[in-house]
Parts: sequence; C-alpha cells; structure tokens
Amino acid sequence: MSYVMRDGDSVESLASRFGVSMDSIESVNGIDDPDNVTVGSLYYIPLDSVPGDPYPLKNTTPPAPVPAPSVDDFSGDRVDHKAHLPYGWIIGGLGVGLALIILSIFLCVCLRSERNSHEKDAQGKVSHKFHILRNPSFFCGSGRYICGKVVEQKQTDGESSHNQVTIPKVSSLGPDAFNMDKPVVFAYEDIFLSTDGFSDSNLLGHGTYGSVYYSRLHDQEVAIKRMTATKTKEFMSEVKVLCKVHHANLVELIGYAASHDELFLVYEYAQKGSLRSHLHDPQNKGHSPLSWIMRVQIVLDAARGIEYIHEHTRTHYVHRDIKTSNILLDASFRAKISDFGLAKLVGITNEGEVSTTKVVGTYGYLAPEYLSNGLATTKIDVYAFGVVLFEIITGKEAIIRTEHTFTKNPERRSLVSVMLAVLRNSPDSMSMSSMKDYIDTNMMNLYPHDCVFKMAMLAKQCVEDDPILRPDMKQVVISLSQIFLSSVEWEATLAGNSQVFSGLVQGR
Repeated sequence: MSYVMRDGDSVESLASRFGVSMDSIESVNGIDDPDNVTVGSLYYIPLDSVPGDPYPLKNTTPPAPVPAPSVDDFSGDRVDHKAHLPYGWIIGGLGVGLALIILSIFLCVCLRSERNSHEKDAQGKVSHKFHILRNPSFFCGSGRYICGKVVEQKQTDGESSHNQVTIPKVSSLGPDAFNMDKPVVFAYEDIFLSTDGFSDSNLLGHGTYGSVYYSRLHDQEVAIKRMTATKTKEFMSEVKVLCKVHHANLVELIGYAASHDELFLVYEYAQKGSLRSHLHDPQNKGHSPLSWIMRVQIVLDAARGIEYIHEHTRTHYVHRDIKTSNILLDASFRAKISDFGLAKLVGITNEGEVSTTKVVGTYGYLAPEYLSNGLATTKIDVYAFGVVLFEIITGKEAIIRTEHTFTKNPERRSLVSVMLAVLRNSPDSMSMSSMKDYIDTNMMNLYPHDCVFKMAMLAKQCVEDDPILRPDMKQVVISLSQIFLSSVEWEATLAGNSQVFSGLVQGR
C-alpha cells in the first residue's frame, strides 16, 4: 500500500505499525538512509495482502493451537465421568474445523475465477491478469488504491509461482478518468487494441528505454511507451516523479499498464513530436524549419520545466537526460520535458544538493564532473541544457563529424568543443563573422544578431567545466526571457519593414 509520511514517522515506526521488515520498506522505496525520510512524501509499504481484499495473498493464519489438558483433568481425585472429551480438545477441534471452512471457501473462489477466465478465453476475449512486479501495492496510484484482487497462483515451466492480479479497466472508472489527478491503471487489452497490436504505422519512435506508439484511448490522443519488464526501475522512477510533479512544461502522465513481461506508460500526446526532429534535417522528416522566435520560445518553455523540478517541488529532482529528443512539442509548439526514467532525487549535503550515482545519460550532454565521479547535481542538467542551446543556434547535433582534407575518416567532436572555439574568435556581437558560418542556415539569415550572440554566451556559461560557475535554471529562465522579449521586438520591427517594402512594390 502507499503511505504519506507524517511528522514523527520513521522507517522503524512504519515497519512496526504494518508488521513488515525495515529492509523491505527501504528496498521498495530505494531508501539509502533510513533516518532521512521526507515528511509529506509518498512511500510504499510491501504488505502481504491487497488493501480492501478479504482474502490474504498467502494463508499466514495457523490453526488455533490445541491447549494442553490441565493437570487437574488427569488427577485421580477430580474426574468428571459425565464428560467424554476434555474441553480443550473440543475447542481445538472447533478451531481446526473453522480454519478448514475458511480454506475451502478460498479454494472455491479461486476455482470459480479460473473457470470464468477460461470461459472468456473460449469466447475470444482476453483475460487481464498481470504479475505483481515488486510488491502487492505496486499498482496503487499515489495514494488512490486501484488494486485488483488476487485470483490465482500458478507455476509455469520451471518458474516459481507468482501472484497474479486483475487490473480494472479504465471504463469502470467512469467518463472522467482522464480528468483525474492521479494516474489511471489501464487494462492491457485497451493498450493492445488502441495501438492496433503495436503496429509500425503507430510507431512514433524509439527512446532510451523503449518504443513509443500513438494511440487513441477512449477518444483521447495519447502516447504509449512500451518497455520490457527488466526496466522496472526506470518505470517506477517515471511513475513516482510524474505522480508528484505537475507543470505546463512537463509531459503529463495519464496512466500505466503491465503484462507479464512488458510495462506501459500512457502520456499526453505531443502533436509536433520532439525538438530534435525539427532541428536536425527537418525537411527530410516532413517539417518546416523553426523560425528564430519559435526556437527561443521552445527553449524558454523547456528551461521553465527544468527549473520547476530543480527548485519548486517539495523534493528536488535532477533529470539526468536533458536533450533535444526529450523536449516534446504540442500543437502550438510549446515545449514539455519528457522521459523521467533517469530522474534522481537529490539530497542536501554540505556541498549543496547532490547525489552520487553511476553514470547514465547521453554522450555529448554529460557534464565533466558527472563523467569523472558520478556526482549528480542540478548543475549537470544546466550543462546539458547549454548543449541544447548550442543545437538551437546551429541546428547541429551534440556530437558532430568534422572532415579534414588530410584524413580519410571524419573526426567525431562534441558540439560544445566546436562552439567554444568559435566563441573565442567572437568576443562580442559586432565580431560574429566566424560565428555566422555555424548558425543554422535553415533560418535563412532571419535572426537578430545580438540575440543569437547573447544565447551563445548563455550556452557558454552553462557548459563551464566548473559547475560552480554555471548559472542555475532560475538565472537561465531570466536570461532567456530577456532574449525572448528582444526577439519579439526585432520580429515586430521586421514585420513593419516588410509591410512598408510590400506597399512600395505594389504602388500604395
């Protein structure tokens, strides 16, 4: 079950209250320090039964013990000739009989459920039974129980027995399921049918931890990420983070589902796809090039989303995988940060908010201190965002190939190293001649030079080797807001000049 931590609670007190071990609570919730728990945060308690289910997952109630006859019962001085059996044996027999009756009822329920499922399969319908992947409360949605009943335990081909649960369909939750604050648990049948059996025609792309499909679930457009069951850690990370954070510039988690070997996350659908597809060779992907003002609006939106998880949530997170393919665009080209499978909770230490982890992410976006020692702070997201800013300016990828006349094989270099060398030769906006060769030609020279230079200098600050010298995302948002306002003024001036020029040509 899920439990909201209150004042005075601890891992030890929860273990004592719910009758479970401290190790199981720490393992399920990924708690490294049992003394460092957050009041108001959601924690999972691995109970042996599903909340609201009258039958336990396993029969842990032993038969009532048979009390031993007292010495008086066998004394020669006090023998009750009217009683054929001692009272203790009678009570013990009743206890055993009661236990057998309860066990019989439980077996009848299991057999009836099994018979019903076979009857449905015979009619061509799919029965929705899913493994409990980690603990009985796995499918409890952030404090709102949506747990299915235990219907059977079976053993298959050398595998140990697994608890199976039936997950309720979203249709049973009513027409307002998509408007609920908590994620919805979908039936696998709904996921399968809405994607036409995961057909290639509905495939939107491949992410770090799975494929993403387009779907219409109950007349709403959604995106469904399909993951293998081996990615349980990443799956749980996304669910736990997106259940707690809600922002216009973060992709919204609608629900999730599971089968015996796959996991599914259901998100709001981003109609325009990823920023990456609009920056790198957009024409071949069926997109029109992004204008300068659209680019500034997109990175400003993305910066606000990152700032939110860094500074404005109850517990602060580092995303660890900021890149253009994880910035999605809606129908109005407003940006949303996605893919929280690597998101990490950061703790407060003497060195600030920091978490030591193994190095994960995408090369070309990884900060040097993260590569060298695995220190995950919010500044590694700032570094990755600086790379995104360089991509916005140049239209090039984070890792580019440079060709030399004296070598046959192209050299792979980071965009950061290339742009830092360019900026050394362009100390101010008036000396941008060397930088112009690296500005995206898809903008057709329609951009304010001073704004481009300011964004390039902001990107340079974000990718400083020393994380202390990098700005935080709040400062980045302020700088981008100023660049956006200047760009809007430039665009208004450009439009006015175009109208004057158009009037002269037409003889007005």
